[in-house]
Amino acid sequence: MDETLVTSSEPPPSDGDPMDVVTEPHNPNDNQSASSSDSDSESDDEAQAALELQTLETELSTNPANYDAHVQYIKALRKQGDIDKLRLAREAMSELFPLTPAMWQQWANDEISLTLTSGNEGAIPTVEKLYERAVSDYLSVSLWYDYLSFIQKYDSSVRECSPSGISKARDLFERALTACGLHVTEGCKIWEAYRSYEEMILDGMDKTDSELREKQVQRIRSIYHRQLSITHSDLKSTLLTYKTWESKHGNTLDISSSNTDGLSPQVASTYQKALEMLTLRADFEEKIVKSDETDTERLQSFMAYLKFEQSSGDPIRVKSIYEPRVKSLYERAITEFPISSDLWIDYTNYLNKTLKADKTLRDIYNRATRNCPWVGELWVRFMLYLERCHSSEKELSDVFERSLQCTFSTIDEYVDIFLTRVDGLRRRITFAKELDNGLDFVLIRDTFQRASDYLSPQLKNSNTYSLLQIHSYWARLESSIGKDITAARGVWESLLKNSGSMIEAWKGYISMETEMGHIKEARSLYKRCYTMRFPGTGSEDICNSWILFEREFGSLEDFDHASQKVTPRLQELQLYKLQQETDEVEDPPKRNRREKRKAASDAAAPIEHPPAKRQKDKANKVEKSVAQKDKDMAHGENEPKIKNPTPEKPKLYTDKCTVFVSNLNPKANEEELRSFFSDVGGAGEIRILKDKLTKKSRGLAYVDFCDDAHLEAAVAKNKQTFLGKKLTIVRSDPKGKRKASFGDDRNSTKPGRGGDGDDTNSGERGHKKVELKGKNTFAVPRNVRPLGWSGGNEPPSAAATEGEDEKPKSNQELRNMLLNKK
Repeated sequence: MDETLVTSSEPPPSDGDPMDVVTEPHNPNDNQSASSSDSDSESDDEAQAALELQTLETELSTNPANYDAHVQYIKALRKQGDIDKLRLAREAMSELFPLTPAMWQQWANDEISLTLTSGNEGAIPTVEKLYERAVSDYLSVSLWYDYLSFIQKYDSSVRECSPSGISKARDLFERALTACGLHVTEGCKIWEAYRSYEEMILDGMDKTDSELREKQVQRIRSIYHRQLSITHSDLKSTLLTYKTWESKHGNTLDISSSNTDGLSPQVASTYQKALEMLTLRADFEEKIVKSDETDTERLQSFMAYLKFEQSSGDPIRVKSIYEPRVKSLYERAITEFPISSDLWIDYTNYLNKTLKADKTLRDIYNRATRNCPWVGELWVRFMLYLERCHSSEKELSDVFERSLQCTFSTIDEYVDIFLTRVDGLRRRITFAKELDNGLDFVLIRDTFQRASDYLSPQLKNSNTYSLLQIHSYWARLESSIGKDITAARGVWESLLKNSGSMIEAWKGYISMETEMGHIKEARSLYKRCYTMRFPGTGSEDICNSWILFEREFGSLEDFDHASQKVTPRLQELQLYKLQQETDEVEDPPKRNRREKRKAASDAAAPIEHPPAKRQKDKANKVEKSVAQKDKDMAHGENEPKIKNPTPEKPKLYTDKCTVFVSNLNPKANEEELRSFFSDVGGAGEIRILKDKLTKKSRGLAYVDFCDDAHLEAAVAKNKQTFLGKKLTIVRSDPKGKRKASFGDDRNSTKPGRGGDGDDTNSGERGHKKVELKGKNTFAVPRNVRPLGWSGGNEPPSAAATEGEDEKPKSNQELRNMLLNKK
């Protein structure tokens, strides 16, 4: 029961029994004491109520979206009886939230008791408007019934059955039937009220005017027929009532039977069909009204019921006044679960499919966004609907501004709302035959600017794709619709200022300039960014992209210039990657390393290395630094890979038969890479380099092969695509980074091996290698021994066998020889 509005501060009369009156002698001091106590109690209550109101007012001023605070504030004002503040509080809440049917009924009853009970008929339009607002929030049969009762009681034209009053009442009844006439359990209340009103009109007619009375009888009969064709819980009792009514008007029917004997074939057929439909829906109706089920279970029951109704098709329509049963059931579910976002999304989805740009959808979308303002998808659908209906720019702008005042759970919802607004403006400017007043590109630019200012701080570190999407779209529209290339470049520059480390931003900027034919500007962008360090393989990608750009658009000089700039950069990046992969191999403690070597040595005791291998290892131990040793260990040069403690003849893989694979897909594993080299054969150990911290692949790997033939075949697969990536496959050369010496075999066909060929004497100390130094050193001819040659153990050259002086020539002597030849 609603709380009674208190309009007086006087305490209510006592409900005590007269027999309980105390008969002791009257003491004036006792009265004075009781009066003082009551006064103190009233003062305390008033102070408490005032404090409560002040607290609620403060809360609402700082947080007007607090639904519960609004409810408590209205309740406190009703107790206090402050009518003016109460009206303002209700208005404030209704602007932000839809009110429940019970709250609307309480509001209407308060207004009626305050204004109309005193005979102030001028307040009738005010209460009517209140009811109109009330029935638009939720489907409520009781609220519609109150509205109809109010009109019949207080509107004199309706009460007196004047032509204008009858027309007004009938229109209202038809609207009520449209809204809730299909309500299975409660809709019959509106039908009965409608018939009762029409029968009242019939009773008031002149009995001598038979023609007019017959017309009214036919109107009532039509209402009966319509009700009998609708599925509702009182179908059988309605049939009996109809038979009784027909008997009173001269038609003989069996009023004690629920069969359709005596009815017209059409009425009987529609009634039987409605009865069958009621039988099919009985279980669903029972489940959605169960009080012992949880809200989740009841909502699931509603969804199952809705699915059944959608599969059953549209109901029979009479004069097109009936809404589909599906829509009526959705409205019932919304009334029960007003803040279920999934339910609203499902509801609007269904209406989009069936009604498209129907004007009635505007109210549905408005209610959906009022009930679930935190769901960005509902706002997006609302704006798209308004665009389909060719709504004015003002209405579209108002909905957009309302959406930005809401709080959404994800940043993507904000992005979607901004882009939907831009999409609509772009379409209207581009395709509309007649533009709205004031609709120009400035609106698009302002929307993008607001999106950038609002979203950039949130998107900068979390969602770079959305940030790029906004700015690339903005720049494209600046150049295509705004015809302002300077503004388009400004958009990209703004993005680079905040997100310059995002390679996609540079690529997008360059792509725009290239597509517009601005080759010079695109080239300048490559020059700005090719030295930057981007995540992953971005730096290599931008360098290779520049070379490809110059190949397709530049001159030969431009191509050579780009190659000259990019090549050292790519070498630097490759060296950096090699250093990173070397650092990834953890350096174990010396003790553990010695134990590991000892264990490996003991396990591999039966294996004998060839002399050249032993000599090379001995020389390496003398010449290599500790860091180089660690690197060789990482490549597996010094330690044989022993899988079995007692192998028969294990295969030893060294860097002589190892390839280095780069630009590898980070998702690739060893088995997939082995499968890639399966056509080559001979693949041994595969080592994919991983990051120390993240343990993720760095896109680099070493693959050992059993001999040179298989290795050369593997290198031949260079630049082939593997898992969407074009691989770079080269022979592993960890020592190739050192400067070459004159001790190297210049005629060797093995790339990158330096002095580590198959020469069995390469490890002897007599071959001391001397490096060329100085800017003016001449290249050494192949038939001239290098400077510093000590012919201790080397065979004589071809020149020596012909009697030439074997003494090394100085630089000056070589110059003189060349000058004399000239």
